[in-house]
Amino acid sequence: MDKTEKRIETTCVQGGYTPKNGEPRQIPIIQSTTFKYDTSEDMGRLFDLEAEGYFYSRLQNPTCDTVARKICELEGGTAAMLTSSGQAANFFAVFNIAGCGDHIVSESSIYGGTFNLFSVTMKKMGIDVTFVAPDCSDEELEAAFKPNTKAVFGETIANPALRVLDIQRFAAAAHSHGVPLIVDNTFATPVNCRPIEWGADIVTHSTTKYMDGHGAVVGGAIVDSGRFDWTANADKFPGLTTPDESYHGITYTERFGQAGAYITKATAQLMRDLGPVQSATAAYMLNLGLESLHVRMQRHCQNALEIARFLESDPRIGWVFYPDLEGNPDHELAKKYLPNGSCGVVSFGVKGGRPAAESFMKHLRVFSIETHVADARSCCLHPASATHRQMNDEELRAAGVGPDLVRLSCGIENVKDLIGDIKNALDEIEDV
Repeated sequence: MDKTEKRIETTCVQGGYTPKNGEPRQIPIIQSTTFKYDTSEDMGRLFDLEAEGYFYSRLQNPTCDTVARKICELEGGTAAMLTSSGQAANFFAVFNIAGCGDHIVSESSIYGGTFNLFSVTMKKMGIDVTFVAPDCSDEELEAAFKPNTKAVFGETIANPALRVLDIQRFAAAAHSHGVPLIVDNTFATPVNCRPIEWGADIVTHSTTKYMDGHGAVVGGAIVDSGRFDWTANADKFPGLTTPDESYHGITYTERFGQAGAYITKATAQLMRDLGPVQSATAAYMLNLGLESLHVRMQRHCQNALEIARFLESDPRIGWVFYPDLEGNPDHELAKKYLPNGSCGVVSFGVKGGRPAAESFMKHLRVFSIETHVADARSCCLHPASATHRQMNDEELRAAGVGPDLVRLSCGIENVKDLIGDIKNALDEIEDV
């Protein structure tokens, strides 16, 4: 280990910010929209991207940049940015390199909101998508690519199907076609998996989930590995490799190199024009969550595994899907990519289908019904009625979300209380 390299637990607490003599120990909240300069020439250099600094918080803010640096360190990247939500992060991650007339390949079991983003909203923008199952054959994966494919997208652990992405295999397929692999690492977090180490090129997060961990602020993040050579297939990525006439004719790869071109373009162009910025106060609160992320993830995973084992042993449960269970079809992938635990989310089906699932949830008292997940407080959801309700039955099956599926997000409470709550709720639906 390099003398300057910190272990991930230390980075969670101290990454991104090193106060100088007499400066605040906690990161300051720079609650300002604008920044003052002495001359127009000084500000002009900022607009030309020739100097570092801040001029308007829609593009960059010192508090947000500090937290982005921490997340960048946690993931092992070279540059990062915050966004107003995880949806904004995934949109930017793709739209930064794909436009009208282009195509992407995506794992099919992704979060329902992202599925809709790709299959409906971005399709209206002229970006086509081909979905493939996470366990598709090599031939099926290869057949998904087209000459105009610009990226491959997947989730480390799919929400809520909990399928584990074979990152190395999808990365190899993407790279063989000269395009990057984008991985949403929300559920695993960099504490349990660092996709860049397995070949991913861009990593995204809904920081609303485990990174915040307290249901306090919505947010997202994008991290660039700095490893993908955009110039090797320059014709595929003209936005990065040719002059941007909307920004003084800058060619991002020439000015900022492989390590900085992607995030600089996303900031200077997309954030400038679309504006889903994270506020300084939200970034400050996110950082408070990051400081305990390594401690919380361990407890989340411990509770989830114990609950998954309880559910597996109960005859009223039809099936349980949790990657850390030995009988799980993705268990070997989990051992490879997630050796310290996967996440705190357990998906299962109650015998009796949708009516039994809805009745079960109605009788929970410690778990609360929320359109949320990955919180210190335990919560649950029936995705077919909520996050995935825009999907038809065929799309639900492709995403691994059946009408009986219940998603439990196991918090950091005492696991005996959580299991007791589940048992009591199951007792109430025996006659349903």
